[in-house]
Amino acid sequence: MNSFLITLIATIVFAIVAPVLGCLLDGLDRIISARMQGRVGPPLLQPYYDVRKLLQKEKVSVNSVEQVYIACALVFTLIGGGIFFSGQNFLLCIFLVTLSALFFIVAGYSTRSPYAEVGAERETLQVMSYEPMVLFVAIVFYQVTGSFDVSTVVSLDHPIITYTILAFIGFLFILTIKLRKSPFDLSSSHHAHQELVKGITTEMSGSTLAQVEIMHWCENILFMGWTALFFITASPISWVIALVLTALVYFLEILIDNNFARVKWQSMLKSAWFVALLAGGINIALLAW
Repeated sequence: MNSFLITLIATIVFAIVAPVLGCLLDGLDRIISARMQGRVGPPLLQPYYDVRKLLQKEKVSVNSVEQVYIACALVFTLIGGGIFFSGQNFLLCIFLVTLSALFFIVAGYSTRSPYAEVGAERETLQVMSYEPMVLFVAIVFYQVTGSFDVSTVVSLDHPIITYTILAFIGFLFILTIKLRKSPFDLSSSHHAHQELVKGITTEMSGSTLAQVEIMHWCENILFMGWTALFFITASPISWVIALVLTALVYFLEILIDNNFARVKWQSMLKSAWFVALLAGGINIALLAW
């Protein structure tokens, strides 16, 4: 079976499974956050109820191109997930996720709303902040395995984190940005006290906003896959260990989200680049040496 067919099948499977897992993960996130804040919280399937309600609403949008941009962003996220989970090129997966983010940004700008434009500008800054560290992670993977293929990484006898511990620390830092958690949730906060208007998604509603939520679910599952990649080896038991450690990482992100206030974009950009140059740069230098 050629790589194109494998990727196609993986993309279809990802498009079916990722929204389900992402919805459950989002629901669990809300429950844990509520308990940390002393509240009961919503039911586990509340994210599904919200999206279902959005899909039932009348299709209303500021312009026709907004829906096209959001659809493209969702499609590129699904393709990126298919490429990653089929064991194909990790670098290509990163580029597709970045391309998805760019379509999302353009969708925000296309509405011509001042609030959405501010959110789009912040989303651009978020991409600029995390992208260097993500590329450094791909580079150290290549240095260790000699290939960008995900299948090469998972066939190692030792987890790749034994060679990339500094890159993993840097990745954990920017993961907070990619998961849209406080203190780096600048473009569209899910905390009501931090936004008067809903940032980049201000003018989005109905099925368009539902696609955005589904896209975020898929992104979260994909990013958790990136996290697990640091721990998976050729041994089957490593998959269980990776699952547990990835769950702990996500719990850490929820803990950070509920204990830190939003920072200014200047602090986000400077700190993310500093961590990338320090952790990623040193790790690359050590592997090269």
